[in-house]
Amino acid sequence: MEITITEKKEKGKRPEDSSLGFGTTFTDHMFNMDYSLEKGWHNPRIEPFQNISLSPASMVLHYGQEIFEGLKAYKNPDGDVQLFRPKENFKRFNRSAKGMCIPEIDEAFALEALKKLITLEKDWIPETLGTSLYIRPTIIATDPFLGVRASHTYRYFVILSPVGAYYSEGFNPIKIWISTERVRAVRGGVGEYKTGGNYAASLFASEVAKKEGYAQVLWLDAVERKYVEEVGAMNIFFVINNELITPELNGSILSGVTRNSVLHLGKKWNMKVSERKISVDELIAAYNNGTLQEMFGAGTAAVISPVGEIRYGDTIMKIGNGKPGDITTKFYKAITDIQYGKAPDTENWIEKVL
Repeated sequence: MEITITEKKEKGKRPEDSSLGFGTTFTDHMFNMDYSLEKGWHNPRIEPFQNISLSPASMVLHYGQEIFEGLKAYKNPDGDVQLFRPKENFKRFNRSAKGMCIPEIDEAFALEALKKLITLEKDWIPETLGTSLYIRPTIIATDPFLGVRASHTYRYFVILSPVGAYYSEGFNPIKIWISTERVRAVRGGVGEYKTGGNYAASLFASEVAKKEGYAQVLWLDAVERKYVEEVGAMNIFFVINNELITPELNGSILSGVTRNSVLHLGKKWNMKVSERKISVDELIAAYNNGTLQEMFGAGTAAVISPVGEIRYGDTIMKIGNGKPGDITTKFYKAITDIQYGKAPDTENWIEKVL
């Protein structure tokens, strides 16, 4: 398919890097493509960033049939633009599509279209370490129909946002709160797909956590309420007695690209690496006997985020000395150095854009 490009006449200006937050500023253009049963995916186009016109009866508004992804573009020291493992993001995008009864997209074409969009918007990419161009591919169901079934029409779009750090703390330890009353997802549901309903289910507990002074919620499994699963915006890792542990993928946990990168590097560094069930009781026991050394989250938005405090009911566990741990810092530096081109791409994770 040929991609048509309609450029915006009056271009905007990227804010100063020092003033960037997360997800509040958007570039001049977006990518759009439509789907129908008769034509399949068609009409790929880059056009000015604008509102989408939808019928009030559109199925996405009533039944939440939609998926999305999150990845980033970076500038290296030579000014070249590069993506971090985008093929893995589009693979996961199609896994989510299949799980949500949405027609899959051509992954190679989607990457080609993304590169064209980023090339057009290259002036929007910030250059300071810790900043990047956040990329949000999305598919929404657009049938104007109130019956419950999979839609017959869809819109695929990609928007771009220059961003700073996801957490106001930056690369400093955050505090997380374990929810004992609410759950996010259950095995056999849609927890392993990147779909909006998972995040809507997290909002109530997240608001409670914020009122208590905590940045994120650490979710437990929905059946036994005892095994750790993931944080709202990140997969979670623990270092216990020099063992790197993360919850196993069980059908209710998102398979994170950064999670996979951490596991790969941990094995390469000859660490003891485990993907397994880990209970709150095990965490508390490790904390009490002094073997809980470090804890961090891993995700596209924050990359690696150290955790300095966990609260479970009335139990508060403070980890480290208020600074990121050595292992956490090593992962952060290794991944960000590759992302920003400060170190050789020994893992073949970088996709050049221009």
